[in-house]
Amino acid sequence: MDLPQATPPEFLYHGTVHKFMKDIRTNGLQRMNRHHVHLSENLGTAENVGNRRGVAKILTIHSGQMHRDGIPFYLSANGVWLTDEVPPKYIQ
Repeated sequence: MDLPQATPPEFLYHGTVHKFMKDIRTNGLQRMNRHHVHLSENLGTAENVGNRRGVAKILTIHSGQMHRDGIPFYLSANGVWLTDEVPPKYIQ
């Protein structure tokens, strides 16, 4: 993927389910088998993504601080925010 870097909003969201929370708290969000971690500006979108696997847990990502700390973000054509990983300290 050849996307230009972009400045994210202060907060983005990620939908997941309870069974992944322990690993996320320890290791943050990892891209796993994807090219990037996918994040949303919209709570509803994050909730829909989480609900695909059960009852959604919505994580608030301190994306503005991540960006200020030098972590790059990309914005896909369909409005999904992408980054290589989200360390635990940026997840609420």
